[in-house]
Amino acid sequence: MAQKSTIHKVELSVSDMDRHYYATHKLTVAKHPSETDERLMVRILAFALNAHEQLEMTKGLSTDDEPDIWQKTLSGELELWVALGLPSEKVVRQSCSKSKEVILYCYGGRTTEIWWEKIRSSTTRFANLQVVNISERESAALGKHASRSMKVQVNVQDGDVMVSVDGSIIYVTPVEWKSAG
Repeated sequence: MAQKSTIHKVELSVSDMDRHYYATHKLTVAKHPSETDERLMVRILAFALNAHEQLEMTKGLSTDDEPDIWQKTLSGELELWVALGLPSEKVVRQSCSKSKEVILYCYGGRTTEIWWEKIRSSTTRFANLQVVNISERESAALGKHASRSMKVQVNVQDGDVMVSVDGSIIYVTPVEWKSAG
């Protein structure tokens, strides 16, 4: 019998001074059985960094042709495709052809650096692709604070991110490896 996803209830408050976005989102996040706590928390961070009233979590790992997070127009067109991990060049190409803007959040330390060295040159042709790295230390620290019910506060100022999870504070500095445009 297949394992079922674990449901996490998240009250996410975002104060993004860089984008002038301030809102609280009540999220129900399904954590796939093969998903780690670290990946779950990076997914919540990615949501916060791109927060918008039309941004949505998707089925994620259980669906190959969907990103982890997306934003659609009112007419159903994909505006933003947010994915996590280390996708192949083929997956990056397909993502960039499906959405106006694609943001890829990678994490994992040395493995991530090796992946980026391998794929970097093939991504230059995608003007709509942004690649952001979260350090291994920072993503691991986030993963330690995952729980089934969380209050998460994310403050963004000058590119620096402070994440408060139920009172514990983690500082994250996302590093842009490739900018869109």
